Amino acid sequence: MIILQTAVSLADPHICSDARNRLNLLTAIFDALVQRDAHGRFAPALATHWHLADDAHTWTFTLRDDVVFHNGATLTPADVVASLRRACDPSVGGEFGTEGVWTSYLGDAEMAVAGETAVCVTTARPMADLLDLLVAIPIVPQNALADLPHRLVGSGPYQLVAHGENEVVLEPFPHCRTRWTAAHSRLIWRSEPDAAQRLAALLSGKADLVMDFSQQQANAVEAAGGKKLVQSSNLCVAFLFNIQHGPATDKRVRQAINYAVNVERMIDLARPAASPLNGPLTPHHFGCDPWLAPYPYDPVKAKMLLAEVGFSGKLVIDVPQTLPDEAPLLGELLVENLTAVGVEVELRHYTDRVAYAHMVKAKQIHDACCFDSSPLSTYRVLREKLNSDTAGPWWQGYHNPQVNQLLNQASRTVNPTQRQSIYRTAYRLLHDDAPWLFLYHPTYFWGASQQVGTIPTTPEGLIRL
Repeated sequence: MIILQTAVSLADPHICSDARNRLNLLTAIFDALVQRDAHGRFAPALATHWHLADDAHTWTFTLRDDVVFHNGATLTPADVVASLRRACDPSVGGEFGTEGVWTSYLGDAEMAVAGETAVCVTTARPMADLLDLLVAIPIVPQNALADLPHRLVGSGPYQLVAHGENEVVLEPFPHCRTRWTAAHSRLIWRSEPDAAQRLAALLSGKADLVMDFSQQQANAVEAAGGKKLVQSSNLCVAFLFNIQHGPATDKRVRQAINYAVNVERMIDLARPAASPLNGPLTPHHFGCDPWLAPYPYDPVKAKMLLAEVGFSGKLVIDVPQTLPDEAPLLGELLVENLTAVGVEVELRHYTDRVAYAHMVKAKQIHDACCFDSSPLSTYRVLREKLNSDTAGPWWQGYHNPQVNQLLNQASRTVNPTQRQSIYRTAYRLLHDDAPWLFLYHPTYFWGASQQVGTIPTTPEGLIRL
C-alpha cells in the first residue's frame, strides 16, 4: 500500500509531538504502556492492568509476559523504566516549543522495577491523569535506546525496513501481541506536500491512501469512485488572549470579542465542515461539557460590553502563516468582525512558525495570537494553558483561583466519574471567563482507492492499517 501525506518524518519517538504525520508512522512501530480504544477510553497495551493508590501519587503497572521487540529482545520492566526516564531527559528536545514537556510532568517522579512483571511510578504531586501522558510515550528495549533516533525498534504491528528523506517502508511484525494484526504486506509512506499532486496521484492509481485533503478534494475522490474518509478532530483552533496586560485583562473585552466574531462564517470560508468550540476543549476531550452552547454571534451584545468597559483603543493580533494554515484568513475575518463593532485591529504576521511558537511560549504576544491546541489530554491542555498555579508553556496570564482549585482537585480525584464532573465544572467557568477567542475544531478528510478495505482510525485522528 502506498500512502501519501504532507511529510514523512522518523524523528526521536520520545519527542513530545502531536503531529499526525509523524504519529501515523510511530504508532505503527511502537507500543506504549496503555492505548486508547475506539471510544477514547484507556485500554491495555504493554500493561495488562494498572492500579492507582488512593493518594493519587503511586501507580503500579503489570506488564504482559509475551511481548517481543522487533530486535528479538523480550519486554522487561527495566525497558519501561529506561524508556520513561529517557523521555523525561531534557536533552531529547522537542518541536514547536514542546521541549521539556515530559520533564515538567515526570522529571521528579520515581520510576522503579517492582518485581519481574511490574513497574511502579510515583509522582511528586497527585496525578490522577497520568495515563494521558503514558499513552504517548513509546517503550523501547534498553539495548536499542542508544541507537535512537537513527534506528527505531518497537513492538508494534509494523517494523521499519527502510527509510529515506521522502519515503518510509514498513513491513508486518509477525510477533506483535499488543494490538491489531497488520493488514498489509508492506506500507510505503511517501512525502508529497502539494495537495493537488496528492489528489492526482490517488486518481491516477499511483497512491492507495492520501492524507490531509480538503473537503472539496475528498468529494472529488468520492465522485471519481474512490472512498472519502472523514473524522472529527480533537484539534482546537483559537486566538489566545494576552491576559497579563492590555485590554484583554478585562473579561468583558474577551467576552465581547467572542460575541463579535461570526464563527460559522469563519468556518464556511476557512475550514468547511469544522464545528464551533464552546470552550478550550472539543467533545472528544474528557471533561468537556457537550451541553454548553458556544458563544452566539451577537454584535449588539459585543458593542454593549465594549461600551460598558469604555474600550476605544486598538488591538494588535499575532498571526502565523501556518499551523493553522488558514491563520492569515482567520486574521482578516477577525479584522472584519471587530471593525464592525468599532474595534480597530492591526495584524502582525509571522513566517517562521518555530520562532512564533517560542514567542508564544515566552509569553511575548501582543493582545492575542492565533494558535492551535492539539493534545487530546484534558489534563495537559488545562495545565499547560490555563492553570495559573503552574503557569505552563502556553499560559498567557489567565487567573481564576476557583478554576485552579478545581483542576488541582481533579488531579487528586482517583474516581474517573467524579474527576470528569470536576473538569466540567471548571470548563463552564472557563467558557464564561473566555480566556481565548473560541473558534472551531476541524474535520479531517482523507481519500482512498476503492480497492482499499476499511481504514480504522484512532481517537487522535491517526490511521490504523
